[in-house]
Amino acid sequence: MKTFLRHLVLCTLPVLFAAGAGYGFTFIQGSCGAMVGALFAGKCAGRQREYQVRFQVAGAAAGTVIAATLGTWLEHRRRRAVQGTPSEGEPS
Repeated sequence: MKTFLRHLVLCTLPVLFAAGAGYGFTFIQGSCGAMVGALFAGKCAGRQREYQVRFQVAGAAAGTVIAATLGTWLEHRRRRAVQGTPSEGEPS
């Protein structure tokens, strides 16, 4: 069960990073109407969605790299714990 939860958390990291990046973009970015006015708001909305998608993809990529690094580190740590360390008198 512990292994399952560890993998579940590692798999959700890219999704959480993507959602966080999308939320961060919409929090930072104002509305299109306020930025460019009512006349160009239609074109701005499409561009804003395009940039939000790019932020989400970048967030998912960062989450994937972090999850892979964390998973590798945890697996390496687990293998070292299972193998054990050799005694001082034994050759390694």
